Amino acid sequence: MSGLAVVNIQHDYDSEKAIIKNFLETFKGEAEKDLSNGIADLDIAADDAPGASTIEEKYKRQLKRIADRQQQMLVIELEDILKSSDSEDVSKLVRSICDNASRYATLFCEVVDDIMKLTASTRSITDNDEVIDVIMHQRRERNQNIDEAGFPDQILRRYNLYFKPLPSDVAMAVREVRSVHIGHLITVRGIVTRVSEVKPLLQVNAYTCDVCGSETFQEVPSKTFSPLYDCGNTNECAKNGITGTLHMQTRACRFSPFQELKIQEMADQVPVGHIPRSMTVHVNGNLTRLMNPGDEVHIGGIFLPVPYTGFQAIRAGLLHDTYLEAHSIYQQKKQYSEMQMTPEIAQQIADLKRDPGVYSKLAESIAPEIYGHADVKKALLLLLVGGVTKVTGDGMKIRGDLNVCLMGDPGVAKSQLLKYISKIAPRGVYTTGKGSSGVGLTAAVMRDPVTDEMVLEGGALVLADNGICCIDEFDKMEEADRTAIHEVMEQQTISISKAGISTTLNARTSILAAANPLYGRYNPKVSPVENINLPAALLSRFDLLFLILDKPSRDDDERLAQHVTYVHMHNTHPELDQDVVEPNIMRHYIAMAREKRPVVPPAVSNYVVDSYVRLRKMGKDDEEQNKSHTYTSARTLLGVLRLAQALARLRFSDTVEHPDVDEALRLMECSKQSLEDDDGLEQGPDKSAISQIFRLMKQMAGAGAPSRKRKQGGKKQKRLGRGPNRERDMDVDSESDDSDDEYGQDPEEVSLVDIRARVTTAGFTEAQLNETIAKYEDLNVLTRVANGSKIRFVTAD
Repeated sequence: MSGLAVVNIQHDYDSEKAIIKNFLETFKGEAEKDLSNGIADLDIAADDAPGASTIEEKYKRQLKRIADRQQQMLVIELEDILKSSDSEDVSKLVRSICDNASRYATLFCEVVDDIMKLTASTRSITDNDEVIDVIMHQRRERNQNIDEAGFPDQILRRYNLYFKPLPSDVAMAVREVRSVHIGHLITVRGIVTRVSEVKPLLQVNAYTCDVCGSETFQEVPSKTFSPLYDCGNTNECAKNGITGTLHMQTRACRFSPFQELKIQEMADQVPVGHIPRSMTVHVNGNLTRLMNPGDEVHIGGIFLPVPYTGFQAIRAGLLHDTYLEAHSIYQQKKQYSEMQMTPEIAQQIADLKRDPGVYSKLAESIAPEIYGHADVKKALLLLLVGGVTKVTGDGMKIRGDLNVCLMGDPGVAKSQLLKYISKIAPRGVYTTGKGSSGVGLTAAVMRDPVTDEMVLEGGALVLADNGICCIDEFDKMEEADRTAIHEVMEQQTISISKAGISTTLNARTSILAAANPLYGRYNPKVSPVENINLPAALLSRFDLLFLILDKPSRDDDERLAQHVTYVHMHNTHPELDQDVVEPNIMRHYIAMAREKRPVVPPAVSNYVVDSYVRLRKMGKDDEEQNKSHTYTSARTLLGVLRLAQALARLRFSDTVEHPDVDEALRLMECSKQSLEDDDGLEQGPDKSAISQIFRLMKQMAGAGAPSRKRKQGGKKQKRLGRGPNRERDMDVDSESDDSDDEYGQDPEEVSLVDIRARVTTAGFTEAQLNETIAKYEDLNVLTRVANGSKIRFVTAD
């Protein structure tokens, strides 16, 4: 036997069922603990005090609630089974459940059914009951000794049983799941990429005879089944010698909510040179609708095979597909509204609320390994908090999410900041400009593998709904793809009309973009508008636009080098002025701050109005002096209000105050100051493109004068050359003659080919060069000679 080994293990299922029954009836623990496992929150009755769970048995109490139709899911924690007893039989039972989970799920259900019969509820029929309850109630009224033998076990179970894996189980990657794990209870880690619609899955089919009117039930254990046609009731049809025809009754059938998911490996789980692998996950019952595309999850479940059906079976032959039957779901990063707070976290947040410098403290805690960028980190903190989204009475929506763009030289840690924000945000999506197409950002039309219908699959902006979408290399995007972001940034919706599907998707997300200047590195020789190279319609949608320049400075460069080397040596950031807040604490603090909805009082409103009018006036004055590189519009006013509301949220205040508006205006001014500081490097000469090109041409023409002196010096050296060095002197003279003048014989004449090469290298276009030549020809400063191949500067002579 080369590859197979036969292991004969005898299981005494009767004794194991006795252990299971004893565990369910006697185990004591906190009943609320089994509800806080990341699966679902069940409604707890008002009379169930927190201390009451320690008096009654944990699972017996839940079974009573299931019998009273107050609870629908029963979660069996394997850790509780281990705690129930120290015997070897209990440990063996847990190992058996992990190795053969599907079989033991059936055993647990059988034990629960036996216990439920003893604790059956005697309540009357209500509107919460199912059709089968009504049928059984009617039969019970007709005959007190009701026989439940004709009912399948599945239709009598009013609960869904799930196993919760041991906390010590390590979450595996998708590619680590092998054939040896078939039937085992495993935990897989990944990111949800596709979620199907919730469909009803048939579990028990119900029929009614057209002759005797009796009900017949058929259990459906697989995806395919053969329906029944002839009535098998021996009481009526067989007595009369008639075989009635069965008709399916949908209302009496038992359906279970079913959802199919695709999870994909995380980026850190993919080996070098490989692509991420995917796994199909089947979700049933109360676990549906708990995951959305983009969620990072740990899914515990049973790894099972399933044969192909239909035309796929003909093509697949003997092959089977595999899937994971989900039993427990744990989300890595929960939404702001789903976070559960421990007493330790609550105490730390209370301390932060009392700290007057919480704004600066939280800002420094954003990417502390990155040196500097204090104002940029404050802007990113306000981006995480966001403003207040308002909906007017007539349905018009005013967005409260902030949009920030980081423009700057390479190596200023823009991408690192984006990565950090996407990780610290409860819902963050990171993408790059070149790696994202238009449909990749918005939505793509796909064929649903379950229903074979055309459905929309959300892109990065849809996945980041109620979160943050970080787009790196924003300037490298195609213009056609970038237009898809315009509607998202202002209206926060995506309108789709594809493949007969016309709809509007929600994209209530904040955009955090990072871009490089047009020439890769910021070129101080041209205006900031030409450096940024983004359309004005897009720039106006950003509340803040920071230009981060890498300017050499002795002190700053030394501190930066010390900071970076310290991080590399110690694998952590150096000591900061304030204690760093952990990302988990910051996430909880921001979650509580986002619950506030601060308003703007009249006094502050007047102050905002005066500030906006002043900004407009300053913008007009700068335009008249050709100093304006940004445009102050009504969107600027809304941006100030969003920033002020975010600052008020950080203070847990219900009103916006004057300091909030001042800080918002300061951040606005800082973002513009980065443009103005660079623009003010040269105050003397005009920095327009035409003037700079003219100065380049004059420099090239002036460079010809020294060459003529070198020529004269060369002739003198030739005359003085004597003896053995005569030939060398002649060589030097010949070189001087060849390099007569770098740009022509006349120092005031320059070749147009050389000018064009020098100007384009400096970052200007040929159209700007032609405009410069034409303008200064009109002023009689220069003229074209040699059939237009050279430029001669007109002198006073």
